[in-house]
Amino acid sequence: MLLVYTHKITPRLTYTFRHIFVRILHVEVNFTTKIEEFIGHDGPKFSYTKQPLGSELFIKCNDLLFNQGIDYLDINLVTWGEVPCFFQTNFSAEVPCDLFAASFYLISRYEEYLPHVKDKFERFPASESLAYQHKFLDQPIIDMWAYKFRDILISHFKDFQEELKSKKRKFNYISTIDIDNAYQFKHKGFTRSVGGILNDISQFNIRNVWLRFLVLFGIRRDPFDMYKRLLLMKKKYKVKTIFFFLLGDYSTFDKNISPGNTNYKLLIKNIADYAEVGIHPSYFSMKNDLKTKKEKGILESIVNFPITRSRQHYLRIELPETYQNLVDLEIKEEYSMGYASHYGFRASTCTPFYFYDLDFEIQTPLKVFPFAAMDATFKDYLNFTPKRAFNTIIKLAKEVRKVDGTLITIFHNESVSGSGRWRGWGRLYESLLIELNKVL
Repeated sequence: MLLVYTHKITPRLTYTFRHIFVRILHVEVNFTTKIEEFIGHDGPKFSYTKQPLGSELFIKCNDLLFNQGIDYLDINLVTWGEVPCFFQTNFSAEVPCDLFAASFYLISRYEEYLPHVKDKFERFPASESLAYQHKFLDQPIIDMWAYKFRDILISHFKDFQEELKSKKRKFNYISTIDIDNAYQFKHKGFTRSVGGILNDISQFNIRNVWLRFLVLFGIRRDPFDMYKRLLLMKKKYKVKTIFFFLLGDYSTFDKNISPGNTNYKLLIKNIADYAEVGIHPSYFSMKNDLKTKKEKGILESIVNFPITRSRQHYLRIELPETYQNLVDLEIKEEYSMGYASHYGFRASTCTPFYFYDLDFEIQTPLKVFPFAAMDATFKDYLNFTPKRAFNTIIKLAKEVRKVDGTLITIFHNESVSGSGRWRGWGRLYESLLIELNKVL
């Protein structure tokens, strides 16, 4: 057991230290404010306060973990070895920055509570983040700090090395599939089908008109019907796969087929028999808990078991309100933590963490699973080729593997199909599974 001496034990402090030591390093950690207890402890220990007690391993603290509320903070980046860090304490020390305060700032999404310019979908944009501005968005920097500090602990406490090695975690990959549009042509209803035909004709897209008729008359499989293939790949490559279903009412931003459609219900039930499923709350649910509750209830009535996983449509999160609503609705796992416009680690960690509510200064039971890459990011925002997208995801995977973390990606049944605007992208998903399967 690792013992930490500090002058005050706060919710922020215990939350941050447990993420770093328990969830990343798999080390039990305890805290004390009693000097005699700290001195009498025979195992690994360090002090985290304003001044060292003696010659012990010491990390000078920033005030952030001992404060409450939100305030502007002065942040200047320096380097710790080759890794950027901030909240500098003593440049000549073994640990020149308060990695714990810095970790809390990033993982609590402190900067998202401060005034900022939103994008056109009312989201916190990557460009407003410290990680993007200082070019470490593509690194799980909290995990990197944790591993650097682990090495320092080993150098100070030789007997601690075997315990750390025996508890070392393994690289993990989770594939998530968003079903925004279950079918390209099927089950859209008469009005939407006729509208689609007229729109294709107006754009002289005769190929789509012909393909639509072939699908509607049962001659061809719908291009977006990739579910059998996705489930076969899940089994073949032994990858954990979660499907998120959009069940909101039709709108400008929510264009899936009706949640009341019998065929859609059968599709969901079939997938739920072979894979994990979650709710994909619709566009306008970001601040509307009643919408999310209704859509969650629809999915639960289809699959006949409680739904505990969620990802916001368009990745629309308003902190803390969206997450507070999900806590109230008994969602246990949330998968929206990432940016639509850029790949990387929005919370600067590749380890699932619990949402810390800065409004109430408490750790909530909502576990956040941060994703690192999404197919639409590469195609729609960055204009990458499929090959460049593949190489970028593999590069991210290598960063995650260095710290034995969890890589999470988002794909859509549409992109896996390689149909329509996704022509040329159909092989990316399986190519990625083949490559990652070599190290799982």
